[in-house]
Amino acid sequence: MYLEYKVIDNKYTNINQILKQEFNLSARLMHKVISNRFVLLNNIPIDTRITPTNGDIIKVDLNYEEENDNIVPTKMELNILYEDDGLLILNKPAGIAVHPSILHFSDSLSNGVRFYFDSISLKKKIRPVNRLDLDTSGIIIFAKNEYIQECLIKQMNSHILKKEYIAIVSGILNEKSGTINLPISRKAGSIIERCVSQDGQIAITDYSVIKELDNMSIVKCVLQTGRTHQIRVHFSSIGHPLIGDFLYGSKSDLINRHALHSYHISFVHPISNKNIDIYCELPEDMKKIFNHY
Repeated sequence: MYLEYKVIDNKYTNINQILKQEFNLSARLMHKVISNRFVLLNNIPIDTRITPTNGDIIKVDLNYEEENDNIVPTKMELNILYEDDGLLILNKPAGIAVHPSILHFSDSLSNGVRFYFDSISLKKKIRPVNRLDLDTSGIIIFAKNEYIQECLIKQMNSHILKKEYIAIVSGILNEKSGTINLPISRKAGSIIERCVSQDGQIAITDYSVIKELDNMSIVKCVLQTGRTHQIRVHFSSIGHPLIGDFLYGSKSDLINRHALHSYHISFVHPISNKNIDIYCELPEDMKKIFNHY
């Protein structure tokens, strides 16, 4: 994969300016590609202080190999929703962690991606772009290089990358659509649980009711911010915790985890500049609740 720019108007006095203005490289990534001679002028590695001329083709080679990230490769079935040279987008099942940890040293989704990358001889680090809780199912994006990762994180921060979730909450909401704007912080004495707190970080969730069941509501949620447990904490705080969410107050015989699924993500592809829309159907445990009523 290459970034490419054709010089047409001589507005840049050196190639460093092109790297910053046209490719929007961070200072860290600029230093890396320059020092390793991954910048090409007409397909030849060059000193980026050179002044380009009309017709020159400037490229950045993103195909370089990276050192091992020490993630244990574990063979597992991956449900691939989309893949190209820069992206791997998966449907994560509930019950699987995204990142390795002491409790999930070799059975996280990243372990499975490490095995997959090794199997196709892709010597790149594992780079999840978004986060999902252990028991949240749905769309997770892995970037195949640091440029793609940087671009998508910038899109998340500027709300170009949009994330939509389906949740099943307890009770019938009085307002069928609205915005929950309540700050969230870590709960005192807990390393896991969060709570609404005026001293917390800003957290904003837009929602709309899709369907009402027997004392339950199916809601679509759009995150304006991305705080840990945001949807779960917000709906619990207004008296409508997610079905099955033992941590925030709504155990259920219908499902053995909180009923939350990341079903739609949209963004602009960092290389093609095309709009990408990824959808992911509901998992069986949430479908059963639909079918039960």
